[in-house]
Amino acid sequence: MRTINVATAFSGIGAPEQALRKLKIPHNILFAGDIDIFCKQSYFANYPISEDRWHNDVKEFDATPYKNLVDLFIGGSPCQSFSVMGKRKGLDEARGTLFYEYARIISETKPKVFVFENVTGLLNHDHGKTWDVVSRIFDDLDYSWTYWKLNAKHFGLPQNRERLFAVGFRRDLEPYFALLKTPKKEELNVFVESFLEKDIPNKYYLPEKGFVRVIDPAQSKHVVLNSKISRCQVACQQYNWFGDMRFESFVTPELEKDTRVFKGYYNGERGVARTLTPRECLRLMGFPDDFKIVVNDTRMYRQSGNSMAVNVVEAVLRSIMETGVFDGKDAD
Repeated sequence: MRTINVATAFSGIGAPEQALRKLKIPHNILFAGDIDIFCKQSYFANYPISEDRWHNDVKEFDATPYKNLVDLFIGGSPCQSFSVMGKRKGLDEARGTLFYEYARIISETKPKVFVFENVTGLLNHDHGKTWDVVSRIFDDLDYSWTYWKLNAKHFGLPQNRERLFAVGFRRDLEPYFALLKTPKKEELNVFVESFLEKDIPNKYYLPEKGFVRVIDPAQSKHVVLNSKISRCQVACQQYNWFGDMRFESFVTPELEKDTRVFKGYYNGERGVARTLTPRECLRLMGFPDDFKIVVNDTRMYRQSGNSMAVNVVEAVLRSIMETGVFDGKDAD
């Protein structure tokens, strides 16, 4: 298998790179970037990249030097509504939005394949007008493309995280696109408990105020205790006792002595409650334990919640690879 040239924008902490590693696909990172300087710290700690191949602000990034060099381009830009009257075609329709920058990079580099990830709400955002613009631009860029709605819980991760994935093949590669198949869903046979760490530092256990909040049924929109399948992780995961929490009825002597950690009752059992750790959140996103954590907890929670789910990206990339588009062979 030949080495493929990969490029990303809005790169975060590198879910596509992790997916490529899991698939054992040789790859070279041509460029990556993110406006969050702390994402840059995490990215540089985990992937082989030099300063000259990293962009801090996609709006200032000139991708033209990479024209016809990119095999696979992946990104997931935020999509604002496009307040353009009429139905003009072309990139101007999205100018001023971050999707414009994503599409511009496609226009400048002409990758063989692109993958665009976003929330499924994009499909009906602004009464469907935003998706209409996105669709026309993908057409105008001269790509054959399709999209799928994929949920992490169907790909080995106990997390209810549904996302939109649009996959496009350059029009001259249409025979390969015709071979593209929707990733196969799997029956989930692992649950959150399997992703938990064994030794949890005391700092993740809640004081009385937090304990009372997370066991309160009135907070069920914001907090879930001991779920088998976690809620969708978000940027504010674990902030202010928000998201997935764990109640533990076994209280270690060390926790008993810690006066900051509250010991209370939930469903008739005495115990303690805690947040998920950053490592647990990363596991639920499909990141391996050798992913280096080099930022503080608050930033790691945000980076994890903003990432793509590695297992889902892996399934998307597997479907792409199975077409043979990067092998240089004739499509059957």
